[in-house]
Amino acid sequence: MPARLGKPKRVVLKISGEALMGGMSFGIDPDVNESIARQIKSARSGGTEVAVVIGGGNIFRGLTAAASGMDRSTADYMGMLATMLNGLALQDALEKIDVDTRVLTAIEIRELAELYIRRRAVRHLEKGRVVIFVCGTGNPYFTTDTAAALRAVEINADLILKATKVDGVYSKDPVKHKDAKKFKELTYLQVLKKNLRVMDATAVSLCMENRLPIVVFDINKTGNIKKAVNGDKIGTVIR
Repeated sequence: MPARLGKPKRVVLKISGEALMGGMSFGIDPDVNESIARQIKSARSGGTEVAVVIGGGNIFRGLTAAASGMDRSTADYMGMLATMLNGLALQDALEKIDVDTRVLTAIEIRELAELYIRRRAVRHLEKGRVVIFVCGTGNPYFTTDTAAALRAVEINADLILKATKVDGVYSKDPVKHKDAKKFKELTYLQVLKKNLRVMDATAVSLCMENRLPIVVFDINKTGNIKKAVNGDKIGTVIR
């Protein structure tokens, strides 16, 4: 059995854009958005500081567009702007339940969000605010997984919570393969060697270099964010 993770002081929650769709084929499901916001509020109740990195795949996916012939840099920048839309939606849901929130962007859009500055992000967290990082790293060719790892290292987070649609890491797609094996714990090297695609290789390597644990869990099960923050044994632990 994997050892229990201690209660972290500060975490980065990575949410995919697809997680916001719920049963929809694209866009943001208001009920799912509200549910995630309430889970984040509950997870903070024990004093843990929470930062969020959110994807944009529910609105626009740069890799898909690039594969269809669009310039990769242009497609990636469009994907970054999609994360801004999701970040503002989550901020709205959080503030409606009285959670003070700040959106920090890697691409300057003054009217919508604050420009990302590491010290500013840390101060917001220390003041008890939820910080939502949007627009990835601000550079094409880097995923929001890499952005989550980078921001987590920069703000000295203790843990990355990777929210997915399945309850951990499997040997292969559990939706397509009934014989898929679930892993309770993995090392960074095992993830890379087995090409498990939990997060992209750049993100996993960055976490490995900085000894930053990752917990992969099912966000659709209410209460899982708080359980992960509390160090309960859920999903798959990578360290």
